[in-house]
Amino acid sequence: MLRFALLLLSMTALAYARPIVRHIRSTHEFDRLMKKHSTQTGLPVIVDFYSDGCGPCRMIAPIFKKLAQEVEGKAVFVKVDTNALHELSSRYGVRSLPTFKFFLGGRKVQEFSGAGEQQLRQFTQDIIQKAEWENVILPLDNLVSYYGQQDASKTDKDIQKVYKKCVDQVKDNNPEKLCVGAVARNLAKSLKKKYGSGPEFEKRFLPEEPSTNEQSSDKQAGEGSGGSKKTNKGNSDKPNLHLATKEELLAELESRLDAERDAQVEEEEDDNAEFEHGWEPSEWPERVTIIGGGPAGLSAAIYAARAGLKPVVVAPPMGQLQGKGVDVENYPGLFNVTGPAVVSLMRQQAIAYGASFEADVVVGIDASVRPMKVKTNSSLIETHSIIVATGAESNWLNVKGEYEMRGGGVSSCATCDGHIYRGKHVLVVGGGDTAMEDALVLARTSESVTVIHRRDTFRASNVLAQRVSEHPSISIKWNTVIAEILGKPLSSPTSDGENVDLDAPVEKVVSGAVLKDVYTGEETTVDVDAVFVAIGHTPTTSFLEGVVEFNPEHAGYVLTQGTSTKTSVPGIFACGDVADSIYRQAITSAGSGAAAALDAERWLSEEGLGNEESEFEAELLADIMANDGRRSGEEYNVYEEAGGRVSGMKESTGSEL
Repeated sequence: MLRFALLLLSMTALAYARPIVRHIRSTHEFDRLMKKHSTQTGLPVIVDFYSDGCGPCRMIAPIFKKLAQEVEGKAVFVKVDTNALHELSSRYGVRSLPTFKFFLGGRKVQEFSGAGEQQLRQFTQDIIQKAEWENVILPLDNLVSYYGQQDASKTDKDIQKVYKKCVDQVKDNNPEKLCVGAVARNLAKSLKKKYGSGPEFEKRFLPEEPSTNEQSSDKQAGEGSGGSKKTNKGNSDKPNLHLATKEELLAELESRLDAERDAQVEEEEDDNAEFEHGWEPSEWPERVTIIGGGPAGLSAAIYAARAGLKPVVVAPPMGQLQGKGVDVENYPGLFNVTGPAVVSLMRQQAIAYGASFEADVVVGIDASVRPMKVKTNSSLIETHSIIVATGAESNWLNVKGEYEMRGGGVSSCATCDGHIYRGKHVLVVGGGDTAMEDALVLARTSESVTVIHRRDTFRASNVLAQRVSEHPSISIKWNTVIAEILGKPLSSPTSDGENVDLDAPVEKVVSGAVLKDVYTGEETTVDVDAVFVAIGHTPTTSFLEGVVEFNPEHAGYVLTQGTSTKTSVPGIFACGDVADSIYRQAITSAGSGAAAALDAERWLSEEGLGNEESEFEAELLADIMANDGRRSGEEYNVYEEAGGRVSGMKESTGSEL
């Protein structure tokens, strides 16, 4: 072991470089990082607790990275995979994904759950300002000098007493016993109120300088050539490898390995790159813009891309199929593969044929002009045709306690949040395929799963319903609904009691539910830790209000013409769950997506809307060739452009002759 340590210590350490967003791989790494930034840098640490199967997590990921780039050097951004690090998610009481927690000085200052960009930005700005405000130290010498000017009657003993009181009030990360942070600020405020001015502060933490390990090694080597004694003295802070104890060697080895890990993180592949904006604005309108990234949208993208239309897919990285934690079993040709894997393969296939992706949300369409305009949160896309494949979003129960505790035990995504309730008791509400799949996912890790259904039979497929009925960890309550979701206060005060808003609403987490029999009206209370709602979906078509006609018999669904995917507006096509109120399956959505791409291609051909950029280049080249003044059939000699003195030879050769 010692030989291995000596070998590693003799190697030059890799230069330290903090990544924009650091992925935590172990509890030890997380604790070490928290200690470093609470005692050495004073930077706040912003932690994203996520899961790969969580749709909202994947949607907020590029925003999290972008924010980290915007405030680089002012805060540290890290991600924790709750599937891999159960200990950390349990330690900090993570109950929904994504959950963002904000730490300063090793203490949790703020948190929230959900993919809210505005909240993330506001909380980040708040904690950065708090860190900058607390980054002060009041040295004893400054306090002595201050009292010498303001109150000469104070003895050294009196000043020492005041300083000690300040030191004692600093509870965390103060091994040097200094008067620092908010406590120092409050002391200075009191003194200013009493004497009219306050003592002078100094910066506690200074900005980090880039690591210069390699320069240090070169410097030591140069000094060593002049005399080994000088090198040893200049490096007295480091243990001499021949004289160090085993404990010192192991401690230094761990430090070197941590430094290597820090450097390697910078070189790791960025798994958020898939969701960054791949689309680049052009001077020419797009021929096809597809809104939605599920089976319908991606199938349309594959067909349109293969037809040479270079489609743009506008969609956040989330959806129903993306959130399926169980295997996809009803899609021909796919076996032992999950929903996220299917979506990933579809994306890769579409990209391979020339599709580009814009990870954003569409907020409106202007079909009154041609080309039409697709408006997103951050861009405006001009396009000749549009394929709408936005799918559907989850329905909610709308009972007391549901809205207040979303993110605190109330969820619509078992794949996202299920593993957080490992060993807990949970409820699943619903009777369709989604509810059955959620119950089976939860049964893998939860202590017990109870399915609540308002009828006496399931609407789900026989295969899934039978699996749920026969599962030993799943029980069923027929003819029952949830009347109320109960909660208990989540006690998470800060360690020093600072900045507590007594008027803020009390944050709660699920502790139980009131169940009601639909026939007798009898109510019973059960103790549970989470409620998963799976009662169907509503088409995501609100941005189409006033643009296209909707199905009068099925609210929210887009009306299509006959068996085609054409809508009431020429050039706009609808496919998948936005137009299918009957089947709503992944495979039928994929089929209608392909049909929409074929319909769009045919419509573009009929309207004479081809590749305008290529056509313009061809016309421009033809004009140049037509206006060059040569007779038809005459060959073009590029060397004539050199001055007309040469024909069929290089200009330099002609000049020499």
